[in-house]
Amino acid sequence: MSLRIIREECTYTNSYCEENVWHICNYVRGNHPLLLHECYAVFISNENQTVPLWSQKTSNNHQGLVIWDYHVIFIHYGNKKCDVYDLDTKLAFPCSFDEYRAKALGSDETLQTQFHRSFRVIPADQYLASFASDRTHMIKDGKWLKPPPVYPPIFNATSRNNLYAFINMTNNSDQEVPGQVLNHENFVLRFS
Repeated sequence: MSLRIIREECTYTNSYCEENVWHICNYVRGNHPLLLHECYAVFISNENQTVPLWSQKTSNNHQGLVIWDYHVIFIHYGNKKCDVYDLDTKLAFPCSFDEYRAKALGSDETLQTQFHRSFRVIPADQYLASFASDRTHMIKDGKWLKPPPVYPPIFNATSRNNLYAFINMTNNSDQEVPGQVLNHENFVLRFS
């Protein structure tokens, strides 16, 4: 059985990648439930919240470079094949993990230490059960930095906002949120 997700049919709001990926996970749960165990939400960030990604749609740079505070992608890893679903990339949707690694992630070896990325890899079912955001991270001086999604915020039974715990890459044993934090090298090894 293969996973079929069409970019144009995805719930998408610019600058709300964590919610966009939550909705992809929810779509898989509703339409491909037997594949949910092969799916992951992946937060990309670091202690400085300065993570470079290339081939990004919002970039004016010819390489598509954007320095995000964090970014979230969806990964499907099944039948010895790994695909990345990133609604903010110029690359194909889905894109093979190897192509995404080469064209969007690049290598930490060529980056200054402050830009080295960490990856919180969360099984999709755990992400659906635990993620919550009241969207206050997008409000500054009482105004929205980017317009919020038209649907209600995502809450869970125990939290109205745990986004920063997901972004936190310095504590791999944080009990508030699931997921394994990997450095760039181990992330690539896991999904290559």
